[in-house]
Amino acid sequence: MLCAIYKSARKAQTYLFVNKRDDFSSVPEGLMKTFGTPNLVTLINLATKDKLAMADLDKVKQNLIEKGFYLQLPPPQEDLLKEHKAAMLAKKDQGEV
Repeated sequence: MLCAIYKSARKAQTYLFVNKRDDFSSVPEGLMKTFGTPNLVTLINLATKDKLAMADLDKVKQNLIEKGFYLQLPPPQEDLLKEHKAAMLAKKDQGEV
């Protein structure tokens, strides 16, 4: 299963997988407007892959078959302040602070 991967010109770490190079006919118009001008990153054969770096391979394949595209969004940003506050509260509850 060959697919083309494009990165967004507008959204950092956002990628669009499509079945055929430069064929965005299955991608909703609103998504294409938000995504911006697609920049080709690579062409890959998903049949030869065991896993992908930032996406679930089975989910990508399923979306390509059912919808004709897969949108990979960036991972959620860590909220370090929230984690620090939770750690401090836990220490306080344990009487360490």
